[in-house]
Amino acid sequence: MTTAVVRDLALLIARVGLGVIFIAHGWQKFTEYGLDGTAASFERMGVPLPAVSALFAAAAETVGGAALLIGLAVPVAGLLLALNMLGAFVLVHAGNGVFVNNNGFELVLALAVGALILAAVGAGRFSLDRLIAPRLSTLAGRRTTRATS
Repeated sequence: MTTAVVRDLALLIARVGLGVIFIAHGWQKFTEYGLDGTAASFERMGVPLPAVSALFAAAAETVGGAALLIGLAVPVAGLLLALNMLGAFVLVHAGNGVFVNNNGFELVLALAVGALILAAVGAGRFSLDRLIAPRLSTLAGRRTTRATS
């Protein structure tokens, strides 16, 4: 296997893993908590415009997670997800220390960084981005070969 194939396999694994986590969290906001419950929770946490923020977070996490999973519009989805997690970091978790058991920022920071990396480097060859717009699927127009080696 070439270095490029290994890199693209790693991107695939990262996209799928992050996509599953984001979908689960977004879907939870829609179904388990409901948008009203999510908005009420956001209001208690001091998140501005809690109803709008709840809808944005639920939609960004569900749709953005699905986009990561299938490798579609990954730079855009990654950036929106990173910004969503940055909001969670700043507005809710930063003051609680690192650890998630204290409502800390470790999960939102890890998700933000992972999403940001995908936004920067793209989806890789095993993605819909590569099929639809191969010239746009890598950072700064850098092209990857279509070789299967």
